[in-house]
Amino acid sequence: MTSIATEAPSLAEIRPARRALRVRLGRRALPYLLLAPSILLLAGFTYLPIFRVIWDSLHEQIHGSRENHFVGLANYVGLFSDTAFGQAVGNNLVYAAATVPFSMGLALLFALALQRSTRFNAVLRALLLFPSMVPLVAAASLFFFIFLPGVGLFDYYLAKIGLHGANWLGDPDIALWSLIGITVWKNAGYYMLFYLAGLQTMPGEVLEAATIDGANGWQRLRYIIIPLLAPTTAFVLVIALINALIQVDHVIVLTKGGPSNATKLVLYYIFEQATQNFAAGKAAAASVLSVAFLLALSVISLKTMERGAHAAS
Repeated sequence: MTSIATEAPSLAEIRPARRALRVRLGRRALPYLLLAPSILLLAGFTYLPIFRVIWDSLHEQIHGSRENHFVGLANYVGLFSDTAFGQAVGNNLVYAAATVPFSMGLALLFALALQRSTRFNAVLRALLLFPSMVPLVAAASLFFFIFLPGVGLFDYYLAKIGLHGANWLGDPDIALWSLIGITVWKNAGYYMLFYLAGLQTMPGEVLEAATIDGANGWQRLRYIIIPLLAPTTAFVLVIALINALIQVDHVIVLTKGGPSNATKLVLYYIFEQATQNFAAGKAAAASVLSVAFLLALSVISLKTMERGAHAAS
């Protein structure tokens, strides 16, 4: 008994050990406590809505009640058999294929032309950035008066040079391209900011060495500037793809998907199904497919640009 009592730790030894344990646990728990508000907000306003949309896509609301019954993949099957959804997807692909490269190309040209920090360039940057600060609803309302057939501002100046304007928003062959023009006008200046930031961080000695070696402007752009801007291009590409999917205000204000569904984009189709046709399950299924496609395309774009940047370096 005497030997056991002498080997047992005393209170003086236990208390410092317990205190050190509490300090270590407190230090480990502190980051999680600081992140807890952000995690709760993300869970409540991001992840929970995602799961709710997925859940809604697998259910259908019973007419005249708030009850839902499980339908499995019936909403997804219904989408692929819906000609309006197929036309909306086709319109969105054309819309993205036109707005993304044109906006990014103009943004890069603007950034290259205005990369030097002068007062005149600062004024031009502000003018090019101004459209991105105008809400899309306001921009659409402005272009509604510009595109008015016969009396609009666009047709007025076309008449000055002897040309006859078209029905920019009423012709099924032209209406979508009118929306594309509005989008390019609005987004090019915004993307220019990212390219300006990328050009500012570019090592100047590389361009100087290429100039000394006899590289002309096109060769410097193709073999040095564009490869070094690959991470910036990947970032801008993802933003442009997201904008091509989520921007729908101008469709609602100007055309409401017409004429003859020529300007019906996927997001407007989702809006139409949810608010006008009261098909919440089909709208949720279209949302899930759109986000999944956009996520896959964004991952592929980032991986491709990342490999290109490593190869260039």
